[in-house]
Amino acid sequence: MLVDFNTLPEESRVWIYQANRSFSEEEIAEIQSKLDVFIDNWTAHGSDLQSGYLIKYKRFIVIGLNQNLNKATGCSIDASVRFIQQLETDYNVDLMDKMNVSYKQGDFIAYKTLTDFKQMAKDKAVSKNTIVFNNLVTSVAEFSENWEVPASESWHSRFIK
Repeated sequence: MLVDFNTLPEESRVWIYQANRSFSEEEIAEIQSKLDVFIDNWTAHGSDLQSGYLIKYKRFIVIGLNQNLNKATGCSIDASVRFIQQLETDYNVDLMDKMNVSYKQGDFIAYKTLTDFKQMAKDKAVSKNTIVFNNLVTSVAEFSENWEVPASESWHSRFIK
């Protein structure tokens, strides 16, 4: 059951998928349409899952699930992964690789491999004040408070001296 992401309870679970490139406006419209259909029909053992989504910065797909009503099961999580993998195929984009880093450079969202990000930290091209995206957050509350943070407040801090 599709709901507005912003109405989900703070303890709702989130999954964040970062793209290795920005989506075009046309792609975003198509992806939103596909997300609407997928989430409206997303179930766990035949029970509706109350879920919403956001597309942030033309690059991140954030899916939230109110687990107070029904929890995701192995099969429902598998269905969401298959859906994301289909988006990867449809748009020739990488959404599942968690070993990459996105961060802000002014108004631009940069995307680097973890190896490149580590080197940039060594070279002082990024600092503890660089705004990074902590895609490891697991709830709506964490997403609101700890997703877009200075590197010093994220797992990225281990690379920055």
